[in-house]
Parts: sequence; structure tokens; C-alpha cells
Amino acid sequence: MIVGVDGSPSSTGAVEVAAREAQLRGAGLRIVHAFDRVPEPLPVVGAPPWNPADHGLEPMAWEALAGTEERARAIAPDIRITRSMVAGDALEVLETESRSASLAVVGSRGTGRFAGLLVGSTAVHLAAHGRCPLMVVRGRPDPAGAVVLAVDGSEAGEAAVEFAFTEAALRGAPLVAVHVWNTWSEGAYEGPGDPLTAVVTDVERIREAEQRLLDETVASWQKAHPRVVVERRLVRSRIRPALIDASRGAQLVVTGARGRGGFTGLLLGSVSQALLHHAHCPVAIVRGKE
Repeated sequence: MIVGVDGSPSSTGAVEVAAREAQLRGAGLRIVHAFDRVPEPLPVVGAPPWNPADHGLEPMAWEALAGTEERARAIAPDIRITRSMVAGDALEVLETESRSASLAVVGSRGTGRFAGLLVGSTAVHLAAHGRCPLMVVRGRPDPAGAVVLAVDGSEAGEAAVEFAFTEAALRGAPLVAVHVWNTWSEGAYEGPGDPLTAVVTDVERIREAEQRLLDETVASWQKAHPRVVVERRLVRSRIRPALIDASRGAQLVVTGARGRGGFTGLLLGSVSQALLHHAHCPVAIVRGKE
């Protein structure tokens, strides 16, 4: 497991979550800080080249990393914890680190330059390009809440279903499998004309099809995890607002990177992006074999 840190309060929270997650999984934790180059000032004739190490920035970063490691050890004293400082852009460094990790954890916002952003560029980039599941720490999770799974029925989303059941089992938490549908649900309406006409004539048939999709998606994993208490929740609504609302009072919401309604080649769907920006609890984005 890896956790990306940059000294921000958000990354401090990510370290705490990552330490607990590693303890649950019995996994080691690697704390990673990308030491990006500081923009050089305008050159002064006759002055020596500017070097970050000469200005004490590198020792300060190592000191901060040591403090972060102590915080993680206080939470999970029995796991193996290592730390590393890697020269390079944070996006590239963490993407590379994710290739050999079972899970990456980051805060929702780092020490970015734009104060109004709801979620940082690192989280969005890793959600789209990372090579392992990503957990973005945000919101105010309820430790006694459920793990919420966004079910979309896509082949790519199967990895998210497995991840959610595993998380619920590790945490001893119930799982709420939420499938949101409407008359635009892809594959549900097969009649002629505009699917909006189905509101009156075929709404029950669509609801039954979406219920089957939810049941079939959950059934096999529920058998594999018999101790996980599962609630199957079929919701007729707009997808993004319904899932954001479902995250309220949860300890984690899990979704695939993109669902069955996404455009081919799209690395991060609109639903997962909406949860990254607006969920009320941490979000796990799980990429499928696309």
C-alpha cells in the first residue's frame, strides 16, 4: 500500500486512514513524498545556481516525513512502514508507485495553488491513470456507517464490487449496494421512439430489469462473503445526486472508474468524478480490466 503526502492537513488525514487500512489488510505501508523542483528565480548575473538542498528544503521534507511516519506507527504499530522522498512531479511519481501497490491513498486536496478547488489534481489524476484502486480521503465518515457500493452492472465495475465486499468484510461493516436507474438507463428500454415515453407505458418493466441487474451483480459476491450483511437498494433518480446522498452517513463509498454509460476511451466517468468532488465520506475508485 502507498499513501501520498505533501504536508497538507488533507494528506495528514490520508496517512491516518492509510495506516488503519494497512492494519486491516495486514499489509505494509509506504509513505511517499514527491520532492518537486521549486521554480527557479530569475537568474542574477554572477550568482551560483539555485539549489533546494542549499536552502534546507530537503532536510525539512525528511523531517516532515519522519513525523508522518510516527503518526502512522501510533495508529498501526504492528505493520511495516517505510518512507521515501522521490524527486519529480507528484502526479508522475504516484502513478509510477501505484504500479506495484495494492491500494493508493491520498487526501482530497493537497498544497495546490487553487484555493477554490473541491478536490486536488493529484486525486483526479490517480483516479484516471493509477494502476491500483485509489482511496481519496474526504468528508466526515461515520465509523459505524455502511460501506456503500455504486452498482452499474458493467463488466468494468465488477472489480469495484469485489473491492467493496472485501472492505465491508475487513471492517465488519454492512454493505449497501445502490443501483440508481431512470428511463434513460442504458439497455433497460428497448421499445421504439424516445425512452421518455416509457415513463407511462414501460416503467414497471424497466424497474424489473434494473432490479435483476442489481440482484445478479451482488448475488455471487454475497455468497463469497456470507458474513457481510447486504442491503440492496434500487433507487429511481438522477444517478449523481442519488449516490452523493447515499454517501451521507457512510464510512466509505466505492465506485468503478467509469460505468456502462461512459464514452469509449473515457478514463474517468462523470459519476466517479461527482463522488470525488461531493461525497460526504472517503471514496474508493476501482479501475476494471478495460
